[in-house]
Amino acid sequence: MVQVNSNYLKLKAGYLFPEISRRIKNFNSESLNVDLIRLGIGDVTEPLPLACREAMKLAIEEMGTEQGFKGYGPEQGYLWLRERISENDFLSRGCDISPEEIFVSDGSKCDSSNILDILGKENKIAVTDPVYPVYVDTNVMTGRTGKANEAGEYQGLSYIPINSENGFKAEIPKEKFDLIYLCFPNNPTGAVATKEQLSSWVEYANKNNALILFDAAYEAFIQDESIPHSIYEIKGAKECAIEFRSFSKNAGFTGTRCAFTVIPKSLKGKAGLEEVDLWSLWNRRQSTKFNGVSYIVQRGAEAVYSQEGQTQIRKLVDFYMDNAQIIKASLTSAGFEVFGATNAPYAWIKTPKNMSSWDFFDFLLKEANVVGTPGSGFGLAGEGYFRLSAFNSRKNVEQAMQRIVKL
Repeated sequence: MVQVNSNYLKLKAGYLFPEISRRIKNFNSESLNVDLIRLGIGDVTEPLPLACREAMKLAIEEMGTEQGFKGYGPEQGYLWLRERISENDFLSRGCDISPEEIFVSDGSKCDSSNILDILGKENKIAVTDPVYPVYVDTNVMTGRTGKANEAGEYQGLSYIPINSENGFKAEIPKEKFDLIYLCFPNNPTGAVATKEQLSSWVEYANKNNALILFDAAYEAFIQDESIPHSIYEIKGAKECAIEFRSFSKNAGFTGTRCAFTVIPKSLKGKAGLEEVDLWSLWNRRQSTKFNGVSYIVQRGAEAVYSQEGQTQIRKLVDFYMDNAQIIKASLTSAGFEVFGATNAPYAWIKTPKNMSSWDFFDFLLKEANVVGTPGSGFGLAGEGYFRLSAFNSRKNVEQAMQRIVKL
């Protein structure tokens, strides 16, 4: 009989969002014709920007001609898209990131998982808590951890708590780590990191020869002009950080699939005593395991950087951030303690009356017919908190708030 990857057996009973789906399914089987409002997962609801749609239509027409047809494209992404990304997302902010250091992909979730392909299993790893579950689960899947304890923490991972007690700041550890996951604006708490805080992390990483995996998937939602959008706005970050970006939330590409990862050519690692270039390893990984994002989708992504595209995605971002403000204002007025929702599309709520996260999930589901995400699903430090997403229609957000406030 074939042997399986037994590391999968270490995973907790179910990934957070399938467990939510299971509970919703059970509820629906018992409560027919209930109008559920889903503010759980971070999936967008508004149509793709017109500029992106028009660009993809033209690309489809182009693919129907002998002269314009495209087969396999570059695994790294077409140069014309990477040039636009470099110019608009990095050079414009004073970040010296070249097109060659940008790798276009089908999602930052995939990249934040696949990056482990080029990193050794001996690394000492730190994650924030609460944390985007993919960071933890993919380390489990690839054999970098032991089993989970009763609290759900895995042996081999170190957890850095971020909560209301420490102002949702990821404090610099006193011990040495090799690999550190940071996500700002943070999923799930909605917290942001100041330039001073990120500078401290970059200084720590360079001092300890550590690598920061920096998830900036929600950078477009930053409203405070003093908050960095990229870790490369910090001096020294090119020597210690990989950054993940996505078109999913700012341009509504969750179902279209396009993202990119930045790996500076100055990044180094070690194989034994030998110094190794991480850019070359990732380039080889992508060339071997990935055939690139479709030409049509990349043309749509390129249109994000057109004048029309920039105007349209700004409206999308503003729409979702207005939703976030409605959630925060409504719940605050009702007596809830609410964090986030200012520079990120997530509201992080303290559960009332010392309810557990899953108890509050079930309570909202049954009494208000509103779906959110229990904080404990993001880690031990998430217990007693609850996440609501601003990704929905205005009508649904307002109606959901009316239902919750009535409770």
